[in-house]
Amino acid sequence: MKRLFLSPPHMSGKEQEYIAEVFESNYIAPLGAFVNRFEESIKSYTGASNALALSSATAGLHLALRVLGIGKDDLVLASSFTFIGSVNAILYQGALPIFIDSDESWNLSPKLLKESIAKLDKKPKALILTHLYGQVAKLDEIVAICKEHNIYLIEDSAESLGASYNGKQSGTFGDLGVYSFNGNKILTTSGGGMLVSDNSEWIEKAKFLSTQAKEPFLHYEHKEYGYNYRMSNVLSAIGVAQMEVLDDRVNRKRAIFEFYQEQLKEIEEISFMPEIEGSRGNRWLSTITFNKTDPLTVVEALEEVNAESRPLWKPMHLQALFKNSLSFVDGTSEELFNRGLCLPSPTSSSLEELGRVVEAIKKVCQ
Repeated sequence: MKRLFLSPPHMSGKEQEYIAEVFESNYIAPLGAFVNRFEESIKSYTGASNALALSSATAGLHLALRVLGIGKDDLVLASSFTFIGSVNAILYQGALPIFIDSDESWNLSPKLLKESIAKLDKKPKALILTHLYGQVAKLDEIVAICKEHNIYLIEDSAESLGASYNGKQSGTFGDLGVYSFNGNKILTTSGGGMLVSDNSEWIEKAKFLSTQAKEPFLHYEHKEYGYNYRMSNVLSAIGVAQMEVLDDRVNRKRAIFEFYQEQLKEIEEISFMPEIEGSRGNRWLSTITFNKTDPLTVVEALEEVNAESRPLWKPMHLQALFKNSLSFVDGTSEELFNRGLCLPSPTSSSLEELGRVVEAIKKVCQ
């Protein structure tokens, strides 16, 4: 049986054509026309005023913290229920992460966010908000809280390119936003990211830092340290081709979710990640929870039909790396981790192929 992966790459068909143009131009390394085209396509799609193509979304988060002046011992709030790439950049800057639990939306809880700010002796400088599994958080409330307390909002939209809230794209509500083009994302350049903002000065500063902070001289002159964080022209060519089919990929991801939801609706113990009012997620991964069944028994059953699955993210406040970090939690994300599972959501697979997943789950749960 064909292996059903969680979210494998799905090429549009134009990638090799655009890569051939790159090789013909011989601009295969740091920059070139396709870097500019990729940045413009992200700006056009999301409505962001400025965009910077980078080597990873983690690099984008790191640069976001750097241009905002966040450094040693500064407090940075963050979603606890997320992938570690969302918060590693806090450590890069020597800042201190403070983790906020989820609510019924599975995303960061505005209630706990308020409580954390009120209880801290020192004001946090920023919040890194993750839009989990392609579903946007409660942006109206979270944006209002950040503005009230003069806290920078960085949107980790690594999983949510193509998701929107009240018609506006995720990643464009905060001071800065980051998208990921890792191999498993809704579109991929094999690896890469994009930093966006309506503040042109921040993006220009990030661009400067992402190219080793070289001063504008013929020789190499440096007044501060930077990084090698820019995306290559080759990978950008892949990104341009992928952006041309982004809406198709979102629609397909949503169709996969609807298929699972319809096929599994009679199993009362199964629940799906909700979509908050006013939002339209990209359903990057279809995710479920079980009230009675041990998710690991479902993992085993899916392996028998050659289908990949994985537990939901283990919250950051439960990770040994962050055992000494402050957190404001109520058990929500820990419960989701214990009961939840990510299902295969490959846009290149047919619903008939995904029927193997449904049948395997039904055998375990009924």
